[in-house]
Amino acid sequence: MVDLKEAPKAMQLDVVSIFPDFFRGILDCGLIKRAQSGGQLRILLHDLRDYTEDRHRTVDDRPFGGGPGMVFKPLPVFRAVEAIKSGEPEAAIPVILLSPQGRLLRQPVVEELSRHRRLILICGRYEGVDERVAEYLATDELSIGDYILSGGELAAAVVMESVARLLPGVLGNEESVAQDSFGLHRVPGEPAAQGLFDCPHYTRPADFRGMRVPEVLLSGDHEEIRRWRHRRALEKTWRKRPDLLNDVDFSEEDQRLLEELKQASSPILSQGG
Repeated sequence: MVDLKEAPKAMQLDVVSIFPDFFRGILDCGLIKRAQSGGQLRILLHDLRDYTEDRHRTVDDRPFGGGPGMVFKPLPVFRAVEAIKSGEPEAAIPVILLSPQGRLLRQPVVEELSRHRRLILICGRYEGVDERVAEYLATDELSIGDYILSGGELAAAVVMESVARLLPGVLGNEESVAQDSFGLHRVPGEPAAQGLFDCPHYTRPADFRGMRVPEVLLSGDHEEIRRWRHRRALEKTWRKRPDLLNDVDFSEEDQRLLEELKQASSPILSQGG
């Protein structure tokens, strides 16, 4: 049992969203209000539009390679996180992207998060977030379950409450409930396929701080784009959630791609053993 006399200062959650007002009611009631009032938790809301550069405060753009929906641009997200972290010591602050492709928010993960002094939560929207945010900015991706939401705000609220429950003095000996998870793969122009994650998405600029969009998405070759997206979706699912592939009815091409991935990742095979 935690000695409340030795309990650390408040944990801080910084939430980046285009709908910060979404959280107003959540912060003013229930367990999260109790944690804030008791000094165990501090939550700061950051409007992503405050970190844009144009007069329209634009946060999204059309995806390279075509397809439906809009994608969060990388610049506002990078600027928001950099501003939040400015003035902090060198110790890393976890930057978490709420995503259906993230690891599952099970209770051991919640316990892990609760041990940090500060977390930054990024709430995506629309078709997704430019993949460079996940690759070069976020230190983690989290998903809260086997379903599709319009954005990451509800997921961020789940993280808030599940973490708040574990802070010393908030609930005493009560325990929080674990969450399961799931992913979905969608290739533009093709039906959704249960079991695979979505493919990576990119939007303008094509070159952001030296991080370039894959050339195939700029080629205009729709068949090659489709193939690339499908391969990357299969690869991401296999690397991050291979258990989701158990019930997928694979084509011969998919089976071949999976074998290539397994051989490429095998240290024995890669050494010629």
